[in-house]
Amino acid sequence: MNINGSLHMTIQTGVLIETLSALGAKVRWCSCNIFSTQDHAAAAIAKAGTSAVFAWKGETLPEYWWCTEQMMTVPGADGCDQLVDDGGDATLLIHKGKEFEAKYAKDGSLPDPASTNNAEFKCILQLLKDSIPLDKTKYTRMAVQCKGVSEETTTGVLRLREMAAKNELLFPAINVNDCVTKSKFDNVYGCRHSLPDSIMRATDVMIGGKRALVCGYGDVGKGCAFALRGAGARVLITEIDPINALQACMEGFQVVTMEDCVHEIDIFTSATGNFKIITLEHMKQMKNNAIVCNIGHFDNEIDMEDLEQFPGMTVENIKPQVDRFVFPSSGNGVIVLASGRLVNLGCATGHPSFVMSCSFTNQVLAQLDLLKNWKETKAYKNDVYLLPKHLDEKVALLHLPSLGAHLTTLSQEQADYIGVKVNGPFKNDTYRY
Repeated sequence: MNINGSLHMTIQTGVLIETLSALGAKVRWCSCNIFSTQDHAAAAIAKAGTSAVFAWKGETLPEYWWCTEQMMTVPGADGCDQLVDDGGDATLLIHKGKEFEAKYAKDGSLPDPASTNNAEFKCILQLLKDSIPLDKTKYTRMAVQCKGVSEETTTGVLRLREMAAKNELLFPAINVNDCVTKSKFDNVYGCRHSLPDSIMRATDVMIGGKRALVCGYGDVGKGCAFALRGAGARVLITEIDPINALQACMEGFQVVTMEDCVHEIDIFTSATGNFKIITLEHMKQMKNNAIVCNIGHFDNEIDMEDLEQFPGMTVENIKPQVDRFVFPSSGNGVIVLASGRLVNLGCATGHPSFVMSCSFTNQVLAQLDLLKNWKETKAYKNDVYLLPKHLDEKVALLHLPSLGAHLTTLSQEQADYIGVKVNGPFKNDTYRY
């Protein structure tokens, strides 16, 4: 079977690709971020010769979408049988491709890149404008061929749920992001490790004593806040959700608005999954050489488009993925990391292997579950599903020995008393870890 993937092409992803190959899949891969590829990892997969990889660090947006199209185009087949996605770009391309092919079949109209001001969507429209005349049903056939997707991250899951709610989702999807052994490990503990790692690699600043603002106190924000505080920073939080805000207060963090503190913060980190979190107006008010970075999603949590297009702006490239934007009127500059994209992958090497092992074990289980649904059970509709609890616990169980942990075993009497099986699952689906 053919499994295609759009996910950061790192060393850890290389092991995921090798695992899928060892299970019998033919694999094609690209990265889901223009800065996140580790070229040595991509080269190692290419050199092995068992999987095709289309990725390099520092792609342009047109190159990125070219890589995505090459990954999705399977020689001798209509497309992949199953898909691994991170952020939903590959899934989006299939859906938009099918949508515009239908319009072309109806009235001969092609996508118009000039119809949008969004630089990334322009690339998608241009790609499809070039593709459709050459193969009028490429993405329609691809949608039929694909039997399901496993989605790695919050933003991709949000996209999938929106499509499912509108009855537009073309195949079943498994939400890997909300597996406990992904969201509470990759998102919390992974970011706790990789945010300070990336800031220090990029800038060499001492975090201790700095005032740091973390925008968002979800799982990612929690990991970031604790990491920065652990490094000695004085950490403030912005939040929209009263429950998350209350959690932050109970952990000793001050909850503020951006306007309360923008003048005094040394390090800004967006971690929300939303857009327009750090705006041009905010950056105008920042102190000289404030560090601005994003570990949430894409490149629009920070208003990079308006920053880059600001009249008279001077950009000083300090080193790859570290740029100082100097405002013409004040002469003050802000230091933007990874062009507003994921800082931990643009300026460092992402999360460490142990935590990614948890995430990618879930990915493999999700792919096996999709295969079982396709070949045997036929239980999934075109909707978004979560892996069952016993598999989540299995992932945790597999990782405990390497940490020297020893589990206590329930007696049958104890298990009966709390209404579970001796070997689990130990929590119901509503339990919040």
